[in-house]
Formats: sequence, C-alpha cells, structure tokens
Amino acid sequence: MQIPFKKTKNGISIQVKVQPRSSRKGIEGVAGDTVKVYLTSPPAEGAANEQLIEVLSEGLGVKKSAIHIIKGLSSRHKLIEIKGVEKI
Repeated sequence: MQIPFKKTKNGISIQVKVQPRSSRKGIEGVAGDTVKVYLTSPPAEGAANEQLIEVLSEGLGVKKSAIHIIKGLSSRHKLIEIKGVEKI
C-alpha cells in the first residue's frame, strides 16, 4: 500500500481519517490523499488518539515517540507528523 505524504522540515506529514469504536484496529487503506485507520477505542479522554499512535507505529515501523498529532485532536480527520523519517 502506497501512503501519500508530504515532506516537512522535521520529517513527513500524513492525513488520517480515524474510525473509532470499530470491531477491528489497523490501517485499512488510502482514499485520495488520506489514510483510513480503524480503532477499537472510544473517542473519549484521548484513548483513540493514543491507539492511533500505536497503530501507526506498528503499521509503519516507526517509534511511537516520533509520531505527533499536529491538527485534529478532537476530530476524525487528523494531520500527523512523523519526525526523523523521509519516506514511508
């Protein structure tokens, strides 16, 4: 699966759409320039955001500490920055 990204001064950024409270978790595909991610966690108290970072870390093979949510903390549409990476 080819994941669309943009280079930033610290690494790369990707657009993500999350589906919380799903029956499964994982990266499900790409729609346009957005990566679709299913999460089992509810969107309360940051649980879905934490699981999103975990799923992206496992799926992309990067450390959790390198992944940051730049925009959309309380939205299904998020902008994610992955520091120290030049491509996926």
